[in-house]
Amino acid sequence: MSAGTIPVEPLAEEETLSLGERAYRRLRDGIVQGTLRPGSRISERSMAQALGISAQPVREALRRLEHDGMVVTLPRRGTVVAEIGPERLAELGRIRAALEGVAAALAAERMSGEDLAELAAIVRSMRGATAAADAEALAELNERFHAILQGATGNLFLVKSLEALRAYDDLGRLRALGSTPKDMPKALREHASILAALKTRDPALAEARMRHHVLRSLTTNGVLAAPRQGR
Repeated sequence: MSAGTIPVEPLAEEETLSLGERAYRRLRDGIVQGTLRPGSRISERSMAQALGISAQPVREALRRLEHDGMVVTLPRRGTVVAEIGPERLAELGRIRAALEGVAAALAAERMSGEDLAELAAIVRSMRGATAAADAEALAELNERFHAILQGATGNLFLVKSLEALRAYDDLGRLRALGSTPKDMPKALREHASILAALKTRDPALAEARMRHHVLRSLTTNGVLAAPRQGR
């Protein structure tokens, strides 16, 4: 793969993140969005030229992506984008649901009053966005809701683990049909119920409601199969 054919944009100098982090995010986004296709080879030197940086940050980014399972190193081929099938996405979705549930339980015990107030404001904004069927606004609000909740756990390992899984969630969403306006009220009710459990400082209830929310969302997006009736 030559530098002229790599479908990534050069990194902007004014960005404040480290070069390694910026390269990681750019490559991860390329994989999620499909511009870096499964099986395609990633050359450190060519990718560094395409991004306008040295090879070292690209090497760091590729190590992280390999740890995340998004690229693999093969004999005589080097680093290639991994094939991520529906079964793998389903497995990772279930793992994310479990970790999100743990995050909600910890947040119920540790979340500050300021964080709870911010989540309440987000849920109010979600009501307006749901009424307007504004999917883009809801996606942003959803991201903020989960980020604040996860940050409130004070557990960096948990936060980093969920960050690593987020790309797979985005990949599954892009491959699926996605939610429709009729699903938006469900998501709103689920966020409101999670917030209620957090306010009452009930870890078990917060965990159960969060797990239900994530699993229902993954089923709606086609990542998980719908449960069979009568079971």
